[in-house]
Formats: sequence, structure tokens, C-alpha cells
Amino acid sequence: MGSAKAKLAPVKNVRTADIVIPDRLYFRIGEVAKLCHLPAYVLRFWETEFPQLKPSKGSTGQRMYRKVDVENALQIKKLLYEQGFTIAGARQQLRAETRRKQNPLPFVVTAAGRSELKQVRQGLRDILGILGGRRPAG
Repeated sequence: MGSAKAKLAPVKNVRTADIVIPDRLYFRIGEVAKLCHLPAYVLRFWETEFPQLKPSKGSTGQRMYRKVDVENALQIKKLLYEQGFTIAGARQQLRAETRRKQNPLPFVVTAAGRSELKQVRQGLRDILGILGGRRPAG
């Protein structure tokens, strides 16, 4: 009889909100698998399906997950296992969340506002020129 490793089935009764991520810079795939209660092959598959999950590889070729990668893996697990999304649906949901986070300005910058900003910037350059003993560029 050979000693075969038992496959780790995804644990569905552990909620992702209950998982605490240790405060470290990097995690190996096995550590992330334990944290997320998933087999490593699921994480490797998700790397091919979700562009948000991109661990870097160390000098030995080992996947090195940052804390943000672990958070993304937990978010993917939550979408798939707890909220019942399909892979395509979870990918779309993550894309929409990323777009919402990338639009931080609660106002629209108008052309007139840009013009005023350029004038203020030029005024500041003039002041810097005066303080630095140089003639202002203009």
C-alpha cells in the first residue's frame, strides 16, 4: 500500500468572513490553501480564471501570495461557494467591484475647472521661481 495524500475537498461550512489572515508579506500556496480551506489545485485553477488572482513566483518558482491575493481568493470563494455565482458571474462581479473602486472622484472635473487648475499651477511655479531666485517660466 502506497501512502497517497488524501485530496482536500473544499470546506463549505467555514464562512470566509470568519477567516483571519495573518499579518505577513507573503504566503505560499499551501498556506493560502489551508487559510481558505481549499485544495491548492483549486487556487491554481482560479489563477487561470480570475485576473485579480496573480501571485508572483519566487526565485524557486514557488507561488508567493501577498495579503491582497489571499483577500481576493477569499472573495472568489465567497462568491462561488457562499453566494452561488458561476465562475463567469463571479469574474463579472469582481470586475464591477474593481471599476467602482477605481472611480474615487465624487465630482466631474469640467474644462473650466481644468483651466483654473492650470492657472493655479502656473502661479505656483511663478512663486517658486521668485523664491528660488530664478525668473518665472512663462
